[in-house]
Amino acid sequence: MPLVTRNNPKLTLAGAQAVLAAAEARAREIGVPMDIAVVDDGGHLLAFARQDGAKISSVAIAINKAECAAIRRKPSGPYEVNGQPDLRVSLALAIGSQARQTPLRGGLPLEVDGVCVGAIGVSNGSEEQDTDVARAGAAVLNGV
Repeated sequence: MPLVTRNNPKLTLAGAQAVLAAAEARAREIGVPMDIAVVDDGGHLLAFARQDGAKISSVAIAINKAECAAIRRKPSGPYEVNGQPDLRVSLALAIGSQARQTPLRGGLPLEVDGVCVGAIGVSNGSEEQDTDVARAGAAVLNGV
């Protein structure tokens, strides 16, 4: 059994900026200014943009969504039990993780070769718009 792993993919600053640029372009296409955060696999901020007109109050939410998706290794959103959102469990996870997990949708993990290399979080629109913009950013890494 090896004591360390080697040759793990890592998201670079250039990669984070490419993800950010694609998400910004999608936000412009749908006409909703967004706060967009890209984090590494540990949830640490690599790149961020607050588009003109995006709410200042959504800055922390975008970062939180990205951090949540990175540490969960799955999209941000409510915790589900038997396929149904369970807000009590979601609230308990948010409290227990010191708000590092959120029931809000709009954060997606960024994966390369089946490995989470980071995440993107988007906030300022509806959860559907936020997720749409996040998907556009994440798509940059498809086939990398």
